[in-house]
Amino acid sequence: MNPSPNDPRMPYVAGDSHDELPQHGGSGRSAFDFRYITAAIRSNLLLILLIVAAFVGIAVVVTMLDTPRYTATATVQINDTTTRVLGQQQEDSQQEMMGGLDTDRFLKTQIEVLQSRGLAMKIVQKLKLADDQRFFASQEVELPKGLPADQRERMAAALVQGNLKAGLPRDSRIATISWTGTDAATSARIANAYANEFIQTDLQRKYDSSAYARNFISDQLAGTRARLEQSERALNTYSRGAGLISTRDALTSASNKDGGSGGGSVTTSSLVQLNTVANDATAKRIAAEGEWRALNSGSLLSSTAVANNPTVSLLLGEKARLESELQQERSTHLDGYPTVRAKAQQLGAIDKQIGQIANNVRESVRAQYAAAAETESKLKAQVSQLKDETLGEQDRTVQYALLAREADTNRQVYDGLLQRFKQLNASAGISLSNISIVDSAEVPGGPSSPNLVKNVLAGLILGIGLAAATVFIKDQFDDSIRVPEDVENKLSLPLLGVVPRTHGDDPDIALADPKSPISEAYNSLRSSLLFSTPDGLPHIMLVTSAQPAEGKTTSSFAIASSFARMGRSVLLIDADLRRPSLHRRIDYDNQRGFSTLLTTQDTLESAMLASSVPNLTLLTSGPIPPSPTELLTSVRIEEVLQQAARQFDVVIIDSPPILGLADSPQIAALADGVVFVVEADRSRRGALKTALRRLRAMRPVLLGVVLTKFDPLKAGNRYSEYYGYEYYQYSSSKADT
Repeated sequence: MNPSPNDPRMPYVAGDSHDELPQHGGSGRSAFDFRYITAAIRSNLLLILLIVAAFVGIAVVVTMLDTPRYTATATVQINDTTTRVLGQQQEDSQQEMMGGLDTDRFLKTQIEVLQSRGLAMKIVQKLKLADDQRFFASQEVELPKGLPADQRERMAAALVQGNLKAGLPRDSRIATISWTGTDAATSARIANAYANEFIQTDLQRKYDSSAYARNFISDQLAGTRARLEQSERALNTYSRGAGLISTRDALTSASNKDGGSGGGSVTTSSLVQLNTVANDATAKRIAAEGEWRALNSGSLLSSTAVANNPTVSLLLGEKARLESELQQERSTHLDGYPTVRAKAQQLGAIDKQIGQIANNVRESVRAQYAAAAETESKLKAQVSQLKDETLGEQDRTVQYALLAREADTNRQVYDGLLQRFKQLNASAGISLSNISIVDSAEVPGGPSSPNLVKNVLAGLILGIGLAAATVFIKDQFDDSIRVPEDVENKLSLPLLGVVPRTHGDDPDIALADPKSPISEAYNSLRSSLLFSTPDGLPHIMLVTSAQPAEGKTTSSFAIASSFARMGRSVLLIDADLRRPSLHRRIDYDNQRGFSTLLTTQDTLESAMLASSVPNLTLLTSGPIPPSPTELLTSVRIEEVLQQAARQFDVVIIDSPPILGLADSPQIAALADGVVFVVEADRSRRGALKTALRRLRAMRPVLLGVVLTKFDPLKAGNRYSEYYGYEYYQYSSSKADT
C-alpha cells in the first residue's frame, strides 16, 4: 500500500539521504530577513533586556570600583632626513627620497623601536624606577623586596612597556607617546623621558652604526703600521750592509724623470751633478777653442774679441782723431814741421798700444782655451770614475729599490687608512637626530580612566552583542515551529494547512460549527490533501506527531469528518493502542476495536461503529493489549488495512506519537501518505529532529505538515504572513455583504 520511491503514482517526499533536519534559515528565508529579526527580538525581549542590563550594571560597578588613572602624552616628529656636520662646514646629507611603501615601513619601524623592551629598560635605568616606590604605587604594585637589581629592573621595564601607547596617525609624521598610571606626575615624567630617550637612542644607534667600520679600519691601521715599520727597518739594514747612502726622494725623482729605476745613492747623485758640470765645461772649452781659432785665422783687429775690448775701442777712436788732425796739419805744413812730426809720433804711439793690447787679448783667449780644455779633461776623468762606481752600485741597489718601493707602498696605505680613520672618528656621532619633540607631556589635570560614559557604552555594546549571539544561538538550536514559514525552513516539508488556536472554546465544539475558523482551516487542509499527490487523495493516510497533545487526534477526526461531508466513505482508525481517545469522543466502552481485529480473524464489520457524521465510520482501538508493538508489526495489520482500503474511499489512521515508541514508524510503512501534525510555538529541544529521523528511517511518503494551535495575533509572529489573519467571518446581519 505504501508506494516505493520509484512509483510514478505517488511522490516520495522523504529524501533518501536526508536523515537530519535542515539547518535553520534555509533557502525559504533570506539571511537578512528583517521581519524575522524583529520578531526574534520581540519574542526574546526580556532575555535581551536582562543581558544588556547586566552588562551595563557591570560596567557601572567596574567604573565605580576602578582606580583613577592619568594619561600623559608627548608628541614627536619623525622625519626621514638627517643633517650631518663634517669638520668646519655643515652639510645637509639628505637621504634619497623614499617611496610611499618605504616611508610607511620606516615610520612603522620607528614606532616598534619606541615600543621596544630595550627602550623601556633605558627609561627604567635613567629614572631609577627599579627602586622608586612611587612608580610601583602608580602601577598598584608593591615594591619587590629581596629581589636582585636586574630582576627588579626587568619587572619595572615590563610595567613601563605595558602602560605605553605609541601611535602614528595616517598621513602624518607626528607620533604620540602616551603613558598611563595612577600618579599624574609620574605619568608625565615617564612620557617625557620616553621622548628624550627616543631621540638619544636614535643618535646612539647612528653612532654605533659606524663602530664596525671604525674597528675594522683600526685593526687594519695597526697591521699596516707594523708592516711599514718592518719594511723601513729592512731597508735601513740592507742600506747599511751594502754601504749605500741614498735618499728615496732622489730615487723617486730619478725614477719619475728617467722613466726607469735610477739609483738614489750619493754616488749616483754625485755622478748626475758632475756630469752636468762636465757638460758645461765641454761647452765652455768649445766656445774658447772657437774664439782662439778665430783670432789665429785673421788680423787681430778684425777679431771680435779685440774689437770688443774697451781699451782698443778707445784707442782706435783716439787714433782716428789724431789721423784727422795730422791730415789737417799736412794740408798746411810740410812733414818736417814740428806739429806734423808731433802728430805723427802720437799716432805711432797709439798704434803700438793697440798692437800690445791686441796681443794681450789673444794671449787671454789662448789662456782661457787652455784652462777650459784642462777643466774639461779633469771633469771627464771624474765622470768616468763615477760611472764605474755607479755601475758597481747598480747591482747592489736592485734589492734596495725593491725594499724602498715596499716601504713606500706601506707608507701610502698607512696614510690612506689613517686619513679615513680620522674622518670616521670626526663624523661619527655628530649627526643631528631626525626626531624632534613637538610637545612635551604635561601633568594631566584629570583622570583619563575610568570613563563612565565610555564604559557604559562599551557595556551596552557588549551586552547587545552577547544578547544577539544568545538569541541567534538559541534560534539556531531551537527546532520549534512558531510560524507557518518555519515548516519549510526548518523541516523542509510542505505546509498542508494552518489550524488556529481556539480561545476558551472546546475544539470539538468549534469543529461542530461549520462556520468556525477551525472548521474553515480543516476544510482548507482537505483541499490540500486532495491534491497532495499526482494521483490525488491518498487512499490510506497516517496522522501522527512527535509528541502527545499536539492536536493529532483532533486533526484525524476533523480530516475524516471533512472528507465524509464531501460524500466520500471514510474509515477513521484509532491505532493508538496505548492511550486511545476516540472511544471517549463517542462515549463507547471500547470492548471491541482495532486490537480485536489484530488478535482475531474477525471481519472488519464486526468492530466498526457508525458516527453522527454521514459516510464516516469509526474503528476504536479496542482493549489495550500487553504488547502493542507486536500487534502493529504482525501480518494481520496489513490484512486489516487492505480490507479497509477495499471497502472505503479514504482510510485515516490516528497513530500514537513517534518519540519513545515504534508504533507510528511501523504503521507509516503501510500507509500511502503521512500527515505530520506539529503544534505551533512549542518548545521541543530537538524532538522534531529526532522524530523525523526515526520516521524517515522507514522511508514513508510524507505528505506534509499541519500546523495546529497557531495564534496569528501573537506579537512574536509579526514577521509571518499569517500575522493578524482571521478567516472570513459569516455575516450575522442582512446588511453585511
